[in-house]
Amino acid sequence: MPQATSRADATHAVVFSPLDGAGRAELVEQRLTDAIVAGVLRDGERLPSESELAKRLGVAVVTAREALVALRDKGLVLTRRGRDGGSFVTHDRDAAVRMLDERVRALSRIELRDLSLHYAAIAGMAAEVAADRASDDDLASLADIDARADLMSAGGARRAIGRFQLEIAAVSQSPRLVHEELRLQAEAGPLLWLCMREQAYRDRSRKTRLDVIQAIRSVDPADARRATTAHIESAVEWLIDEKVRLETPAPLP
Repeated sequence: MPQATSRADATHAVVFSPLDGAGRAELVEQRLTDAIVAGVLRDGERLPSESELAKRLGVAVVTAREALVALRDKGLVLTRRGRDGGSFVTHDRDAAVRMLDERVRALSRIELRDLSLHYAAIAGMAAEVAADRASDDDLASLADIDARADLMSAGGARRAIGRFQLEIAAVSQSPRLVHEELRLQAEAGPLLWLCMREQAYRDRSRKTRLDVIQAIRSVDPADARRATTAHIESAVEWLIDEKVRLETPAPLP
């Protein structure tokens, strides 16, 4: 992946990467909903046109149109007509929290662990291979992503993780790992990194980046993989604890 591309907003590349499987409107709707409630697509941001959205996601124009209609019905997108028209994100923080909490409730602990296991396998392997293949320029790019990370908000911390993990995949020089990283970020990222709601986990995410960078600088593939997978395992443990909390009835007054 060229450096210019990797320094662009990698999280947007994740959102608008091609969908796997049948191009159903529900898949497009879920992809964009996750991106909006996770804060990757921000309030007021203009979405691609129906035709451009369909092209980038690899679906029919009518499928993209149906998904946008569903997002408008949810109140997540507003469409304006005219010269400066288009579809724009309307981000309601409270509604976003409720939607993500509903998704956590809907998935079993087994499903959550399996999703994180898959992601850890891909991200861990990418880090391991990157430690063998990284150049000085690659290390500078990773350090730059870390330096620019916004740890003051959950959305900023999640975006930093997405950019960093995608750059690690790019440094591995494996197109398949890059593709799978893109796919899994879109599928698992909005849920897996819900722990970024807490400052302690945002700080931990930075420590992980520094540990991975140091492992790559030291050409230590095992440490690079270990730091990456431990971060993901910690995130899923938080997520499972959160699921328990959400499912525990509130005490009677």
